[in-house]
This record gives sequence, C-alpha cells and structure tokens, in this order.
Amino acid sequence: MTDPITTDTDRALGFTIPQRHARGRIVRLGPVLDTILAAHAYPPAIEALLAEALTLAALIGSTLKDAGGQLTMQAQTQNGIVTLLVCDYRGGELRGYVQYDAERLAAGPEEPSLFALFGAGYLAITFDQATTGERYQGIVPLDGSSLSEAAEHYFLQSEQIPTLVRVGVGRAADGKRVAGGLLLQHLPEGEDGRERLHTRLDHPEWEHVAILGGTMAADELADPALPLETLVWRLFNEEEEVRLHGETAFARGCRCSPDYIAQVLGKFPPSEQQAMADENGVIFVDCAFCATKFPVPAASEIVT
Repeated sequence: MTDPITTDTDRALGFTIPQRHARGRIVRLGPVLDTILAAHAYPPAIEALLAEALTLAALIGSTLKDAGGQLTMQAQTQNGIVTLLVCDYRGGELRGYVQYDAERLAAGPEEPSLFALFGAGYLAITFDQATTGERYQGIVPLDGSSLSEAAEHYFLQSEQIPTLVRVGVGRAADGKRVAGGLLLQHLPEGEDGRERLHTRLDHPEWEHVAILGGTMAADELADPALPLETLVWRLFNEEEEVRLHGETAFARGCRCSPDYIAQVLGKFPPSEQQAMADENGVIFVDCAFCATKFPVPAASEIVT
C-alpha cells in the first residue's frame, strides 16, 4: 500500500535571509480558495483572476504585525470586462468576489489579457491598523501583464521597497483550484527595514535574491505535494543562513451574519424598509462575498 500524498495548503511561511538583507513569504491556498470560488461558479478566466488576487491578499496581508489589522485589495475598471474585484485579509481569514460582464467575457478569448479585463483600471491596496486606527492606501495603474506585477509596482511606488512577486494558479489532482505565491523584499537596514521612504534601492545583494526568486516556477508554487519549506530550500539552500518564522493558517472568512444584516437594515425608517420588501414583507439581502441570502422581516410602519 502506498502512502497518501501529503498536501501543504492554506498556510503561509515567513523567512529572512540576514546576510542578503531580505525577507520573504511563501503561501499556498487549497480548500479555502476552492470554497471561496465555489460560492459563485465563476467561468475559468474570472476564477483564475480571483485566485491570483486572493493569493496576493494572503501574501501581503499575512505580513501585518497588527493581529487585528486588515488588508483590502480593490481593482476597478475603465471600460473593461471586470467592473469590480475586491478581496481582503484579516486575522488569517480571506474573502473576495468579482463583478464582470458575462457577455463581453464570452465574446473574448479564452484567456483575456489584463487590459481586456480591466481596461485603464487601477489597483488600490489599503492597510487598516486595528491597534492605532491608522489607515494608509496606495494606488497603482493596472498597466502590466498581471495583478502580481501591479503589486510589485505598488511596493516600489508607494513604499519604495524593491519587491519580487510570483503567483502560480493551477489545479489539484481532484480538479479543484490550488494557488501559491512568493513575496521577496529587500530591507537593507535589518530585518525590519527602515522607514519606507528611506529604503535604498542600490544594494547589490538584492539583485542576487531577486534572480534566485525569479527561478521559482508557477507550477511549483501551485503544487500541494511540495511543502513550503522545500520551496524555500530549493531557492536559498546555498545561502549562509535562512531563518523560518511567522507561520499563518488561512480560513475562509465572511463577516456577514443575520444579526449584522438586521442591524444595518434597522437604520432605515420603516417606510423605506417596506419599499425594499417583497409581497410577504421580507427583505432579501445578498452577501456579495459568500453569496448567502439573508431574509429579514421589514419593520412595520407605525399608524397613529
């Protein structure tokens, strides 16, 4: 009897290379990704797009030191097939969805370009710090070949940190989606780096790290049979020291609930609630993230 194949999914692993002044994070999504995608039955091109976006959210969001902090990624379009893409990360939980024009998608090629999907669109990455209440956002145009390339531009433009991002999206043996990602960053002033605006770009050791990171293939990142530690070893086994740390487990997280929906609707006066209700006096609210329908009885108007 052969041993079952071990799968390594739904987690992230952080690492640093002290002598190269670099840090990295590698992630792989499996069942969590499949659960999020299955809620909407997306066509393959949209499925792959959201899989890439969720992988980026996992890569970047899991670097937050604030346990209650949130990362939100939003891509909007100008005359593209996709009208809105949103995904976020908070405390290991991921969620996301895509709005798109099904007719235009069906009329185009099987694998549309990023420009076909978004036109002259942009990617906004927002960090919300729960402890301090601070929020900061960076916006970059979607003028590259992938969302991953736009994420690289975000770090270079908004934070002035040389960054390499690689994402691979594939399918497991059972046909379900699997995706993996690699994030490498140059921090010349130690593992925590300096203030973002003062990070220097001219350290030669970064080129060495980036070249090694660029050899990571998409199918390796998306192969659930390859442990994340093995991928780090493949890239950097000749380095003097590589420190592993910062493991994060992922789960699908949608923050909708009947109580929350009822609380939001309760802010509307009874007359407006009645206008939203069906013939039975029930308001149906759809969650865009998990596609769950919530029936909420509308408040009755008070007759005096």
